[in-house]
Amino acid sequence: MKSIKKLFAMGLALMMALSIPFSVSAAELEDAPIDESRTGSLTIYKYDLTNAEKDGVWDSSYVSTGVFDQTGVNDVLGGSGAALGNGETGYGYAIKGVEFSYVKVADIVTFSESENDSRTDSHVEVLYAIDKTKGADFLKALNLADGAQRYANADALDETKYFYQSDVLIDALAAALESNSTVVKNALEAYISANGGAAMPLTDAYGKTKAENLVLGLYLVVETKVPEMVVSTTDPFLVSVPMTSVNGTNATDGGTRWIYDITLYPKNLTGIPSLEKTLRENKNDTGKTDAYAHTGTASAGDTIDYQIISTLPSITSESTYLSCYTFVDTLSKGLTYNKGDVVLEFFTDAACTDSVAKWTEADGKFTVAYNTTDAGESVMTIEMTAAGLTEINTSKAVYSGASMVNSGYSDCTLRITYSAKMDSSKDLVFGDKGNDNKVVLTWKRSSQNYYDTLVDDCHVFTYGIDLTKLFSDGQGDFSKVEFLIQNKTDSYFVKAELNKNDGVYYVVDHVTDKADATHFVPIKTADAQGRIIVKGLEDDTYTMTEVRTDSGYVMLKQGIDMVISRKDTADSCGIYGSDVLGLIQNDPRYASIINDSGDLHNMPQKHLEHKLLTASAAVDGKKVNMVEDNGSVNAEAPLTVVNTRGFDLPKTGDHGTWMYSIGGVLLMAVAASAMFFALRKKGSVN
Repeated sequence: MKSIKKLFAMGLALMMALSIPFSVSAAELEDAPIDESRTGSLTIYKYDLTNAEKDGVWDSSYVSTGVFDQTGVNDVLGGSGAALGNGETGYGYAIKGVEFSYVKVADIVTFSESENDSRTDSHVEVLYAIDKTKGADFLKALNLADGAQRYANADALDETKYFYQSDVLIDALAAALESNSTVVKNALEAYISANGGAAMPLTDAYGKTKAENLVLGLYLVVETKVPEMVVSTTDPFLVSVPMTSVNGTNATDGGTRWIYDITLYPKNLTGIPSLEKTLRENKNDTGKTDAYAHTGTASAGDTIDYQIISTLPSITSESTYLSCYTFVDTLSKGLTYNKGDVVLEFFTDAACTDSVAKWTEADGKFTVAYNTTDAGESVMTIEMTAAGLTEINTSKAVYSGASMVNSGYSDCTLRITYSAKMDSSKDLVFGDKGNDNKVVLTWKRSSQNYYDTLVDDCHVFTYGIDLTKLFSDGQGDFSKVEFLIQNKTDSYFVKAELNKNDGVYYVVDHVTDKADATHFVPIKTADAQGRIIVKGLEDDTYTMTEVRTDSGYVMLKQGIDMVISRKDTADSCGIYGSDVLGLIQNDPRYASIINDSGDLHNMPQKHLEHKLLTASAAVDGKKVNMVEDNGSVNAEAPLTVVNTRGFDLPKTGDHGTWMYSIGGVLLMAVAASAMFFALRKKGSVN
């Protein structure tokens, strides 16, 4: 930012040098002297020189002359019309929606001195007369309060005014901006507003605005409104109407005439915030802290942690203050917000390690509202309050030095965290379609009719098991069969609830105690088979153990190992389909790419597309083809379990039965005799 600040200061000095007439002989000007009966005009063209220089079609060596430049500027930067995503037409690098305000700060006067005025030589030059009262705040902003550094020899001309040489005003404004750009910009913007300044029309699609019928004099011009993509306003500048012609890129007649209709090409620096949404499974569900990612898997009933990261745009003066910074977050049907847990935190670094502020909902810096779409999606809107915007725009926690260029939380990283629950219901999407979670950021600056949106999303995936249960002879009772499912990766048992209407078990929790685990019982189908359909399982390794079967059938010897795996797909998800007013679509350089759904990799927003996930499964080490669910492929892992009949014990008949009866009677007789003799012997001893 220091290099930008110096560049602005150099540009300002150059603009002042071009616009304020210096001491010249009137006889050298072909239309001298100034025609006091005339008025002047000021035309400004605004172009995105940040991207023009980046694209190699422009550089800062251009020397402005105050003269309209069709081939040197307008044809190069204006370009031909291109259809934008919002239905309008854009032209090259033109910036629409910029407002300049201006106010006359001084009269142009000629001052002469001679030996009679205690001078040793005759002296004539142009000075600028500034009203002592009306110009007080203007001079104060330039550190020239109370007439400091004025040309004191001219005091007698008018006791109500201070008289300044152009060099003093040029150097004072440049030095003030160098020492504290933000404060000076704000002061001069406020000065114009308080002293009857006029606003030029917003720049049009060609980047053009014009002020006409200007009375002659010295004008202060300030950029007072900017659209959202402008990150740093043009430094306030002074322009003399008329101005003496100068040599430059498109003129070689410097010093030969007065220019009453002046055309300027002040530049803007542009940029956009960043936006990234990621997720992870909550530590309480996994026992470990996973990294945030654009894709992840979870089981129904789990808590999902969400994170939204946004790098704020630059804020350099009141003109660039954010007037809106709102997030609209949408969870697909099947996910529910855990309300009341939204936290906003600001960091000075992109890695989110140096925190400067942390807000909760109770702090009053933002509001959270919830609603539901017609499609059943859950929507959460996070909107900054007036207090929150004030802190974002003006806080001194980050930029507090005397040479401050940025303001508030300019260029800081905002992290939003919240959580949601993956519901245990058929509203979840199972398989490769995933559950989409989208966030839209809308931001505005001072030019209220101009705003942009950015969109990012992440996806959470979940899967299922489709077990078919058979008896080898087709005679078994499915209601007598029970399975347990254990997640071997995280060492828990699956708990689920049966929806009797659709015959599906939906996972609701995971438990460590085997006694609390769900016993999955097959549902008999119309084709006389048994089905256990379990939905809402994350990718992991599971063991299905048959713990009970119908009498007369053999249970499985051991559990069945099932592995559900996921990997990135070759396909990407494009996320700008709903971005109808954003910079990406409003910029004609990218309009054709958006309209043609072309390659998005080189767009300004870095998080444009992400790889999705696809699932696969293996049963006891052998790959199986996963089945689809409601149009979503690779949703459920299939397997079939067959119970065969058990071996019969040897049968016994009538002949065998009487032998057992006689044997029993004889054993009883022997036992009774033994007891009789034992008791008799005991009695004789006594």
